[in-house]
Amino acid sequence: MNKKHPKKIAVVTTGGDCPGLNAAIRAVVRTGIYHGMEVVGIMQGYEGMINADFVPLNSHSVSNILQRGGTIFKTARSERFKTTEGRKLAYESISKAGIEAMVVIGGDGSFRGIEIFSREYSIPSIGIPKTIDNDIYGTDYAIGFDTALNTVVQVVDKIRDTADSHNRLFFVEVMGRDAGMIAIYSGIAGGAEAILIPEQKTRIEQIVKILDRGWKRKKSSMIIIVAEGDDAGNAYEVAAEVKKRFNQYDTRVSVLGHMQRGGSPTCSDRVLASRLGVAAVEALIGGKNNEMVGVVNNEIVHTPYSEVVVGKKKFPYDLLKIAEVLSL
Repeated sequence: MNKKHPKKIAVVTTGGDCPGLNAAIRAVVRTGIYHGMEVVGIMQGYEGMINADFVPLNSHSVSNILQRGGTIFKTARSERFKTTEGRKLAYESISKAGIEAMVVIGGDGSFRGIEIFSREYSIPSIGIPKTIDNDIYGTDYAIGFDTALNTVVQVVDKIRDTADSHNRLFFVEVMGRDAGMIAIYSGIAGGAEAILIPEQKTRIEQIVKILDRGWKRKKSSMIIIVAEGDDAGNAYEVAAEVKKRFNQYDTRVSVLGHMQRGGSPTCSDRVLASRLGVAAVEALIGGKNNEMVGVVNNEIVHTPYSEVVVGKKKFPYDLLKIAEVLSL
C-alpha cells in the first residue's frame, strides 16, 4: 500500500439520479474503511461541498442500501460550483474538514467541474460514470443503464399486451436527448417495429412503409420507440405526422419519463457499481488523479477527465440493422 495514500476521503453523487448510485457509495465507503481510511459523504452534490454538508460514514452507514434506487446523499446541480467564487468556498470547506481526496459519482458535466476544481486546488479525485443514457466516453457501460433498459422493456411488454388486444399502434417515448442508447437496446429487446434515435435522421415515409408492411401482414399491433431527442420531434409530434399518412390503427402515445431513472438496480448495475467503487478507491491509493474509472471489454480502465468530457462514444450502428431485420 502506498504510504502516502489519503487518510480521509469524501464521496459525492452529482447531477441526475439513477439506479445503482447507492451500490457505488457502499463500495467506496467499505473499500476506504478496508484500507484504513476515514470516509465522509457529501450531501446534495457540489452544493454540499460549498455548504460543508458532510456526513461521517462507517460500514453500518451503508448497510441495506445496495438494493435501493436513488442516492442516500441526495443530489443536485450547482450553479455556484461553476464559478471561481463557488469553487473557492468548496475548497475552504473541504480543507477545514481535513478531506484529502474525493470520489465523484457523476456524468461528463460533473467531471468537467471537478477537473477544473482539482487543477485549481490540487485535490485528487477519481470519477465513477453514471447515466441511464450510457453516453459517457471511456466506459462500455455506465451505472444505471441496465436498470433503465429493464424498466423500459417491462413497460413495453405491458403496452404490447394492450396493443394486441385493441389493434393499436403505440409510440413509446424513452429518455435520450442526445443519445439513442436506451431506444436502440430497448427497441430490439421489446420487438419494436421502428426505432427513432438522435444519431440518425428520421424519415416519416420510411416509418409509414414499415407500418404498411405490417398492416398487410395483418399484424395485430405495432410499437415504435422514440428517443426524446429525435430530430423529427417527440413521440406526440411523430405520431401526429405518421397518422396523417397511416391511420389504419388506433394510435396511442406513452411517454415513460422519469420512471426510467427509478427503481431497484439490476444485478448487472449492482456488480458494475461495486467494481467501479472499489476501483476508484484503489486508484486514489495508487496515486492516480483527475481520472474516471470505467469498464472496457470487461476490464477496469482509467481515462483522464480531459478526454472523457470531449470524447465521443461510438454508437452501435450495427444494432440498427439488427432491428430492421427483426422487425419484419
